[in-house]
Amino acid sequence: MSTLLQENRKTLFLALPLIAGQLSQMLLGLTDTLMVGRVGTVDLAAAAFGNALLHLPFSFAIGLSIAVSIQVAHWFGSGQRASAGEALRNGLIISVLLAVALMALVAGSVPLLGYLDPPEEVLAIVPPYLYWIGFSFLAMVPTMVIKSFAEAQSEPWMVLWIQLGGVLLNIGLNAIFIFGHFGVPAMGLTGAGVATCLARFITLGALFYYLLNSRRLAAALPRVWWCRPDPKECRALTKMASPLSGQLLIEIGAFTVSAFLIGQFGAAALAAHQIALTCAMTTFMLPLGLSMAVTIRVSHAVSAAQAIRCRRIVMGAQGMGLMIMLSCALAYVFGGEAIAAGFTEDREVVGVTVSILAIVAIFQLLDGVQVISGAALRGMRDVNVPMGILFACFWLVALPVGAALGFTADMGAQGMWSGLAIGLGLASLALSARLWRKLQRV
Repeated sequence: MSTLLQENRKTLFLALPLIAGQLSQMLLGLTDTLMVGRVGTVDLAAAAFGNALLHLPFSFAIGLSIAVSIQVAHWFGSGQRASAGEALRNGLIISVLLAVALMALVAGSVPLLGYLDPPEEVLAIVPPYLYWIGFSFLAMVPTMVIKSFAEAQSEPWMVLWIQLGGVLLNIGLNAIFIFGHFGVPAMGLTGAGVATCLARFITLGALFYYLLNSRRLAAALPRVWWCRPDPKECRALTKMASPLSGQLLIEIGAFTVSAFLIGQFGAAALAAHQIALTCAMTTFMLPLGLSMAVTIRVSHAVSAAQAIRCRRIVMGAQGMGLMIMLSCALAYVFGGEAIAAGFTEDREVVGVTVSILAIVAIFQLLDGVQVISGAALRGMRDVNVPMGILFACFWLVALPVGAALGFTADMGAQGMWSGLAIGLGLASLALSARLWRKLQRV
């Protein structure tokens, strides 16, 4: 038991800065929304419209960063730190190529925005914002790769401080470029794009400086930076990143379709859905940060052929995840009305939100199990089958069942969320069953 507690402490120590990093990104998104919202409704609507289009490219960037984390953790766990450096070098090469491709994708999508039929005033101001955010991918994707490299070697704290510094810098630059200060003209939504772009490049520079001067990471740095990419390492990273990005797109796509369907039930239902989703996403950052630590620690244990330690890491993480999400679930059940009232004074929206949050409470417990199980499987380099499981559970079960409950059974938004909870429950069971089968073979 003492060994299990020791593993829990190590997992929690690694998870805390990762959780803080995830929450800081949520905070950045919130402050961006609040600051752009002060300019006017049109700018806020344009920001929401533009950001919705960025989910796709962002998913590819996350997939690559997780792949680098898994690969580096594997080499680090097996004591091959030189190979970890090669994973970083090749990951950075891929990140630049991916960033250029994503930048071209965003720029190429701008002339097609009119086909989505947004309001004319929104369409008039969103292109410059997208161009600036697209250009910032040249900094964002390499930043995510370096961050994953450090975290995979259990060195997350300095990365966290740099990340938090980037958030504060972004807020300060927002104030300058959105509203106009120090001789800079007020640029509104475009200013938010400029601020984000500058903050991302400065953050990348700070991370590179830390990377090149860190004694703890020095042994794992590439001996030669400027040489041809290793085709074998690049193939390994790409092969792993593709299904990881696919998993993210499956979940994001399911919630996007759900929002569209819930919109058919009226403005109150859609507003309640947005409030519930905001709450669920915020508390989800807790098990998400924990799951990132689980992926790294399981990969270390598997690479070192430490089967018993691997099982203890997973068991402890599942227990911690359940306790965290149980606390969140209880908050939604007993504090749902207070939470909803903090977002809106509309009593109809509050009523629908409270009923959805009761479903979210169950959803959170299932999500905690699902995300930890999926993370442990990633640590074992098992990514293709979990992608298939998520596709089946979300697109073949959750959405059809949710639509049936929402429209046929006349349950409205609550029906859609019930369908999502059912699909997530099946995903949790399937991923957990696969995880424990894999653990028996470690």
